[in-house]
Amino acid sequence: MYSSDQPRESQPLSSRIALITGASAGIGQHCALHFASLGAKLILNARREPNLAQLAQQLDDQYPTTDGSPRAIFVAGDAADQSTIDEMMASTTLLNPHASPQKHNSPDIVLVNAGRGLDGSVLTSDTTQWEEMVRTNLLGAARLIRTAGNALQKLQESRDWPEKSTDLVILGSTVGRHISPFSSMYGSTKFAVNSLAEAARRELGPKGVRVSLIEPGIVKSEFQQVAGYDQGKFDDLMDSISPVLSPMDIARTIGFIITQPPGMHVSDVVIRSTRQEYP
Repeated sequence: MYSSDQPRESQPLSSRIALITGASAGIGQHCALHFASLGAKLILNARREPNLAQLAQQLDDQYPTTDGSPRAIFVAGDAADQSTIDEMMASTTLLNPHASPQKHNSPDIVLVNAGRGLDGSVLTSDTTQWEEMVRTNLLGAARLIRTAGNALQKLQESRDWPEKSTDLVILGSTVGRHISPFSSMYGSTKFAVNSLAEAARRELGPKGVRVSLIEPGIVKSEFQQVAGYDQGKFDDLMDSISPVLSPMDIARTIGFIITQPPGMHVSDVVIRSTRQEYP
């Protein structure tokens, strides 16, 4: 069972609602666990409904709310579909039953995390997977950034800033900053996402919305298997730079960012294991 060093009496996210895509495993799942330990309510999204149902139940059991509302709900579906994004945003009312219907109702933390990898370069990668990867990693992220950015902007307009924070957190990658020839098609989507994040920061920051880009290095999770990397070679790489990052390392970093005072903004973080030289 997940446990946090955060004392139960100290819950800096107790008045906040977080939406997390890609929440069924890895970084997204650990962010859900960590945010709940800090007091947040959660809207969880991924394709795998059984995994989401199990995680939501775990969070409800481990962190019951005081107002009778769920700690977590889930919306299963493709995070790149606008209909799924709209359903996620609208489900905020299920976690905020006492909100005035006259006020804009939206999550105030949105984690753009859903994505997939792909082994190989522009010369060697499987071309049949290009379009799906670009759709998931780039177009899906762009749709959620657009929808969430507009919603968070309206939310800030409806209340007194800087009394409360709103956060749009976007998962990039070190290969979106330092391109690797061994994963250049995947890296190209993260280059694009990194650009979208910085552009969104410049557009939304003056309106009181914090946009943060997280660029992890190699993180040990099921991501590598889904991407189709050679497991033996990848194990050798991880052994050479061990200990590698865990999903909770990323979750703790994001938790630090979103619990800072509204006037403080950590806009860009690159996270590597100590021994990871490249990328």
